[in-house]
Amino acid sequence: MTGVQTCALPICGSGGLGQRICRALALNGVDIVVNYAESEAKANSVAEDMIKLGVRAIALRADVTDPTAVQRMVDETKAAFGRVDILVNDAAFNKTIPYGDLDGMTHELWDRIMKINLTGTFNCIKAVAPLMRTQKQGRIVNISSGAGVAPRGSSIAYAVSKAGMIHLTKCMAVALAPHVTVNCVAPGFMEGTRATSNRPLEYQATVADMTLLKHPVDKDDVAEQLLTFCRSDSMTGQTVVMDCGRF
Repeated sequence: MTGVQTCALPICGSGGLGQRICRALALNGVDIVVNYAESEAKANSVAEDMIKLGVRAIALRADVTDPTAVQRMVDETKAAFGRVDILVNDAAFNKTIPYGDLDGMTHELWDRIMKINLTGTFNCIKAVAPLMRTQKQGRIVNISSGAGVAPRGSSIAYAVSKAGMIHLTKCMAVALAPHVTVNCVAPGFMEGTRATSNRPLEYQATVADMTLLKHPVDKDDVAEQLLTFCRSDSMTGQTVVMDCGRF
């Protein structure tokens, strides 16, 4: 996406949206490092698909809650490709707990959701920041959620973690200016993701009907917005909500 070969580090594993993000970047000539925490086979499969698109790609394991592991992943990425130009933060964990069930939202579950969704994002940005500052160039895109802008979604902790990610985007935009941009996409309900695959079809239809456009968010549209952020020299600290019009 620049005159120099570009390398992206998508912290989004091999899930539905993560694959679309990797593919969109690869189709634009960006080398890919697929991060994973659990399934090496799935991550390697995604990397192999990216190689077929004509770019270099590898899979690296790192638990985003472990700063040492995250730093090692960034160091290994630099060793393999020489640079990191794009960081995508889409690692997420959630468990459905109704808002009114405060007993069900245990302290342990709250801490785990916050540690992966919010602290993990901070860890990844902190690890890649020195390299991007040295390069005097970098694009960071965080994937939040419509639950981060309104009290909805499958749990209070998830919504709060995603709201925190939106504000972290603004704070990191200040911290990393002027050479690194930090932006955020907040998608609404999407089909074909791990978060929605266990939901009954009736639920999916009901949520889609709540939107003005009467359909789920297209994962490819989210990936395209990410590309827009990566191309732009004029946007930082911004969050684009993509929820098909849900108020």
